Amino acid sequence: MNRRIFLLASGAAAVIPSRGATSTTVLYGDRSVALEKIQPDPKDLWVRKSDLSRINDFEVKPQGACREDLCVPIPKDFSKGEFFNLSAFARKVGEVSVNEGGVWSFGEIPVLRGSFTASRIAPDFAVPDRKGKIVHLNEFRGKKVLVVTWASW
Repeated sequence: MNRRIFLLASGAAAVIPSRGATSTTVLYGDRSVALEKIQPDPKDLWVRKSDLSRINDFEVKPQGACREDLCVPIPKDFSKGEFFNLSAFARKVGEVSVNEGGVWSFGEIPVLRGSFTASRIAPDFAVPDRKGKIVHLNEFRGKKVLVVTWASW
């Protein structure tokens, strides 16, 4: 077998979960958390309650799933012993999630977004203009601004 084909095939096999896999990777914000133990479920992600804070800073308390001063009441069926249904919790709080190839990716929780979404005022940022002078967005408050972005990736 060609070495390149072998490496490609073995690399692909490394990311394809086996049936009944008990581990996964969770992506949340800028975090990538490898979980060694999950509860197998065909449609939901059940993680250990002790892993929840590593994933999204929440922890399960008697009053619900809590993060700093925010507590979300959760139904009893979100918990089974040491496990917590993270995907059901995501649906409850309006968070988007995707599961592909043993990796779960969770979007931002709407209630935790910055206040700029409610105020409709964009957060300030600074970029160099064509001449290299640093320009701040807040210098244009009260004026219409078109921001064009591009990324090579």
